[in-house]
Amino acid sequence: MNSLNPVRWSSSDLEAFGALVQTRHFTRAAERCHLSQSAFSQKIRRLELAVGARLFERSTRQVSLTPEGEVLAQEVLRLEQELQQALGRLQALAGLQAGRVAVAALPSMAAVWLPGLVAQWRQQHPQVQLSVHDTLAQGATALLREGRVDFALTAGGDLREFDTELLLTEPYWLVCPASHPLAARGPAGAHWADLGGEELIHLARSSSVRQQIERLDLPPTWRTSPLEVEHLATLAGLVRAGLGLSLVPALTLFHFTGPGLAAVPFQEPALARPLVLARRKGQALSVAAQALRELLRQRLATPAAALPPP
Repeated sequence: MNSLNPVRWSSSDLEAFGALVQTRHFTRAAERCHLSQSAFSQKIRRLELAVGARLFERSTRQVSLTPEGEVLAQEVLRLEQELQQALGRLQALAGLQAGRVAVAALPSMAAVWLPGLVAQWRQQHPQVQLSVHDTLAQGATALLREGRVDFALTAGGDLREFDTELLLTEPYWLVCPASHPLAARGPAGAHWADLGGEELIHLARSSSVRQQIERLDLPPTWRTSPLEVEHLATLAGLVRAGLGLSLVPALTLFHFTGPGLAAVPFQEPALARPLVLARRKGQALSVAAQALRELLRQRLATPAAALPPP
């Protein structure tokens, strides 16, 4: 039965084979497949030509499997079981009964947004593992680019290689020692003109905050401090010690609530940080990642959750 020309067969031929294995009767198997007996016989014949061996012994009284047919029947059964298992796993993923989702976030976004989000996620979907990576902007985009996270919560930088959606725009605040004259401004806040002659302490150049301030390309009337730090806790300590002032986004204000510090709104609309959700361009999110994104959107719809008061 060997042929130099390969015979094309289809999944419906395997279905016909399975029906005949179960019924051991051509007529009943053909009826099960809703085929005429001749059409059904052609499917079995095509499958036998494809494998190069007879699969059934036919007699007037019964149909039985050949040894080769037994091998194929076992393989078909194994494939069916594996398919059922795969479908079961997919159903669990689609139903949020299994799986995992990973997110990268700037430290300020991670500290303010993610604790409550993670707690709510674990309560609603305890069987779906949620991983969180808190990192600066460059680290977040690197994790996203490498496929190690489903999406990143970030701000600033060149995000053209990703699909992004704006979550909200975050205002800036001026932080200063409590004894500084600007601390008495209250809700009236401060402006660029108020920084003339002041010493401004910047965060590291790798931070989204520093990048955004520099992108405005303003002629500085202030003095740039030689002190440059990566951690907001360090920045708070330097400001408290009277070594300078700093501009920080609203989500970071929890670092500047201790004694000896004051924060006033910085009333310059051009200095506002867009907070975005970034994901790999053209790549769909998993069901779990979509659910996490929707949960985040719902939480951010509450102003107190999005930007807690200082």
